[in-house]
Formats: sequence, C-alpha cells, structure tokens
Amino acid sequence: MALRIRCPTSTLLRPSHCASRLPVAAYHDYVRCATPAGGIIRVPLSSPKVIGVAVSRGERDHGRHQEDFHSYATLSLNPEELRLSVKREHGIDWDPKAVGKPFSSQAVMIGIYDGHGGSTVSQYLRQELHGLFESANKEQISEMYAWIKELGGYFKRFRGGPLAPWITNGPEAQQEMDLTARATLTFFQVDRNLSSEPAARTCGATASVALLHSLDSPSTPFFASQRIALTVAHVGDTRILLCATDRGRVLAMTENHRAEARIESQRLRRMMGTGLITDSFGDARWMGALQNTRSLGDLKWKPFGVTPEPEVRTRILEGDRWAFMVFVTDGVSSVVSDDEVVDLARSAPDPKRAAERILSFAEEMGSDDNMTALVVPLAGWGKVRGPDRTKDLREYRQRQVVGTERQKRM
Repeated sequence: MALRIRCPTSTLLRPSHCASRLPVAAYHDYVRCATPAGGIIRVPLSSPKVIGVAVSRGERDHGRHQEDFHSYATLSLNPEELRLSVKREHGIDWDPKAVGKPFSSQAVMIGIYDGHGGSTVSQYLRQELHGLFESANKEQISEMYAWIKELGGYFKRFRGGPLAPWITNGPEAQQEMDLTARATLTFFQVDRNLSSEPAARTCGATASVALLHSLDSPSTPFFASQRIALTVAHVGDTRILLCATDRGRVLAMTENHRAEARIESQRLRRMMGTGLITDSFGDARWMGALQNTRSLGDLKWKPFGVTPEPEVRTRILEGDRWAFMVFVTDGVSSVVSDDEVVDLARSAPDPKRAAERILSFAEEMGSDDNMTALVVPLAGWGKVRGPDRTKDLREYRQRQVVGTERQKRM
C-alpha cells in the first residue's frame, strides 16, 4: 500500500511550516524491482526476509514506556541529485537514464531513533522524518538559516556547513543539493518543526539514518544489488554496522557523539569553551545534563552547542563483499560489542531471526534499557566466511551470568 505525505495537523508543526507549501511527494512501504520481461514487481519492506526487526522495552522503571522507534520507506528523490552525490563523493559517473523511471529516483531510507526524556521526538521521527527528507528543497535553505541564527549562542557563529553554497549564493547554488546537504537541511527542519512543541525543549532523540541507492543497470533492489551507494546521516549514539563476508569483519558507519569524544570535544571547546562535567559515577555529561552532544530535539540545549547537524558518511558497496547491515540503539551497544553483534547475526536463517538473536543476547547480558535491532541483508547475505570469532567470549560471558540477578530477570 502506498503512503502519501500530507500536511500534518499535529500540534508539533506550526502552520507556517506546513508541507503543503512544497510539491506533494509520495513515499512507499515497498521497493520496486524490474522483471526480466520488463515489468515491475513490488517487494514489501516489512517482510522479515527484507528487513528484520526486534524490539524490547527493557525492565527499567521507565521501560514501561517505549522510547525507541524505527522507520523504513522508499523515497522518490531527484535523480540528478543522486547522480551528483556519487560523482562528488566517489567519482562515479552514474547515468539515471540507463535505468529509467521509476528506478532512477528510488532510494530506500532506513532509520533508528532512540528517545530520551520522553518519546515525543523519537515518535515524531518515526512518523515524519522520511516525508521531510523526501520533501527537502534548496529553496528552504535561506529561511532555515535565518531561523538557525535565531537560536543564538553556539549558532551565532554557524556558517551553514554543507548548506553554505545556497546561503552565500555562490556558483554552486545553481546546482542541485547533494545528499549531505539534504540530510543536514532535513535534520534542522525537524528541530524547527519541533520548536512549537513544549515537550521538545527537554526531550530529544538520537538518530541514525541510512539511504541505499542501487547503481545497477538494470536496477535491482538493495538486497541483491551488485553496486549500492550508501549514505549514512547520524547524530548521537545509535549505531549502524556493516558486516563483510570476509571473516565477518565489522565496519562501523557511525561514532558516538559524546562530549569526551575527540571530534566533539574539539568542536565544542572551539565554539563554547568548557562545559563537560563528570558525575560521581564517572559518566561525562555536557553542561551536566546530556550524554549526547548531537541530537534532535533537546531545544533548551541548542544554544549550548547540542547540534542537530548530522555527521554524514558515504560508501560504495560492491558485489557480495558485504553481507548485511545492523542498526542498534544503545540499549544493545552498551552491553554487546560490535563484533558480537555481527557474529550473533551472521548465521541466522533470515534477518528477523538475526535481529532477535542480538536482542536476546543483550537481555541476557543484563541490558534493562529500551532495545531495538534492525538487520538489513545485502548481496552477500549468507556468505560470511571464516570462524565465529566471538563465540568463546559470548559463551564465557553467558556462564558468568548464571545464577546472578541478571539471569533471574530473564
């Protein structure tokens, strides 16, 4: 069933930000595939063999409330923008005309969102982020930049980052946005829309979003593509991992945005001076309040350097070198290492079972936070070679929890 973006009536949006000012866009909950006879079939993204999902509320007092959310949709983007993105980032001359419509504009977006201080922001991302991402338009940038400057504090010195060409009206302003600019504009749009929601002042969400765009001709879906352009936009401490078919090696596409991390520490100290406070448990918090220094929402803290500007990374995935992607929230990553995550998933019969194995182990290791795991198969699914390198470690850890309070909670 096709989904249609509409002007939201939620109080989360002010009327002046209504999407009706933009061209009506369509996103879908299926991915289109070409048949040998020249026809088109639709594969539902919700199939457990296409995207595997496992979710747990955890056992903390606030675990009665789910603050983890996720979403997936197939977007329709400007083919020229997709072409420009792979040309700039990887020097690849991809020709949209070679695949034709509707495949030249098709990109699958998958996101994972970890709320804190409430579920207002993470639920909003689940419901609206894919529509906002698809509808982002360079004509919004000038007005958006004026709003960003109104935030004050940290953003008084903000020059626009990837949006700068359209702010300064330089020569590049005549070109289409690339995906880095689109992601940046979209994440700021989330904060602007949420600025009319009182709860978003003190609650927020981390987010990791992946865009999968097949470069095959004829076009093939992401789980069978021999060449995919992967773009990851990320704020906070949610994780996206790639598993290679060669020995199950892990490539992390995200890094945690914490105040003590090198990149974040340099950014914040250069713009804001000191603000890192360590509590009696040894946990570092920015301004004594937040673990994550990049997030969506948390509007009270925006003038103090908590930015929604995503860190964007790209990669070309070729052939069957990559088996799958895994998305996890910090309820998983706080107790399970990256290597353990992919080893738990690599021998599962399907993506759904792989996600369930990851969550089951995290629960066994004592995580009581909200937990979410998504497993997305790629062309190398089921072809991981080499031994399970963390098997002995996992079995040792499992023996250590036998008879403990952790096991009693299971």
